Amino acid sequence: MARNWYVIHAHSNYEKRVKSSLEERIALAGLEDMFGDILVPTEEVVEIKDGKKRKSERKFYPGYVLVQMEMNDETWHLVKHTDRVLGFIGGTADKPAPISSREADEILSRVQSGVDKPKPKTVFEPGEMVRVSDGPFADFDGVVEEVDYEKNRMKVAVMIFGRSTPVELEFGQVEKI
Repeated sequence: MARNWYVIHAHSNYEKRVKSSLEERIALAGLEDMFGDILVPTEEVVEIKDGKKRKSERKFYPGYVLVQMEMNDETWHLVKHTDRVLGFIGGTADKPAPISSREADEILSRVQSGVDKPKPKTVFEPGEMVRVSDGPFADFDGVVEEVDYEKNRMKVAVMIFGRSTPVELEFGQVEKI
């Protein structure tokens, strides 16, 4: 049999604990050849607090864990009877359905791209009102004109002496109103 990706429903905020419990149980049962990767789909995000950049992880699918495995009675019972596992997603309770290889590839590529370049936690849209919190234009209000997520910068139209002036700022220098 071939290994397929299955989605496991776990208690929220216990995804990593479910992953490590599964890995332990697989090793104890000696079923390593029946299982492949176990994955909690996350991406790295950058948030700016008190002027400092902090990297943190955000889950794509909170409450879900992906498992690559061969489905049979033994592996089904091992996963189903792991602490904090609520069950499989898709198919029936007795015979879970795997996700398609296309869906699995999309999730894996999204995880990989999230590792390559972290995303900002706050998303800015053109036309949105923001307040400049740092720099020479502190306490000015403005309208977002352009957003460049690659460089973590944006153009904001700020009213200076009664005229709208475009100013280029970093994400950490502005906050949403």
